[in-house]
Amino acid sequence: MLLKGARTFVVRDAGGFVAHVNMPGWLKPKPTDHGHGPLAMVVESILDPGRLIAMHEHRNDEIISWVPEGVMRHDDKAAGRLVIDRDHLMVMNAGVGFWHSEETLASDPPLRMLQILVRPYAVDLEPKIQHGPMPAAAANVWRHLVGPEGEGAAPFYVRSAIDFFDMRLDAGLRVEFPQKQGRDLYFYVFSGSVVVDRQTFAEGEQGLHLSDDKLEVEAQSASTLVAFLLDPNASITRQGTVGDHKKIPPAIIIRAFLRWRKFRHMWRRHLSHRRSKTEKAI
Repeated sequence: MLLKGARTFVVRDAGGFVAHVNMPGWLKPKPTDHGHGPLAMVVESILDPGRLIAMHEHRNDEIISWVPEGVMRHDDKAAGRLVIDRDHLMVMNAGVGFWHSEETLASDPPLRMLQILVRPYAVDLEPKIQHGPMPAAAANVWRHLVGPEGEGAAPFYVRSAIDFFDMRLDAGLRVEFPQKQGRDLYFYVFSGSVVVDRQTFAEGEQGLHLSDDKLEVEAQSASTLVAFLLDPNASITRQGTVGDHKKIPPAIIIRAFLRWRKFRHMWRRHLSHRRSKTEKAI
């Protein structure tokens, strides 16, 4: 089953810092969790040049910082100053606690990135930071960037049952999504437009495939997208500072909101149809 999610309605604007928060679990018709297994959320973050996010703490989140546009400047007391851009990736395994700041310089280009919040398998693990160059990207081929700790198939790791891939797909080409036995697929269209299982996904839209069956994606225009293979039954903790923040609305509220939004959409279609019939009669 492939579930489609529109561009998220959860947007936080802090003045020069805008976050579009995507909740994979909310794609389900009757969500019980804002996340889906080990994937808590995917946040598209936009920072203007010259913007500082002061030193703050993360706990029990595994955070992947993927930056295809602009430059993100990280600082912490353990690793010091690091630069994340289209050639470098960072994974913060926050564990028991990790403090850091983020900023863009006035001379930097606008920053648009994904910050991916993964749930670890246990609380209060040892804090770590991973930073380094990514493997060279090949056009129209999935690049495996992050995998579970100990597996060694990807250059970076998280302490959870999830794999992360990215790809830049040329217009008109079709490829298969990555597959792994027993893993569901979540994907996010960062730019462009693609077709998956006869459904069109535009920039900022997302899909959740509740199966490990084969699935293909075709680009309608040059597109950049990311994909995650995750074990929906993996052992996880839900105590992340951001990924499982106490202010995230409970599932019962989201179910009510989704029902209301569906009813509103149907009612608007009904009114539009009636208006069209009236105009034709006149």
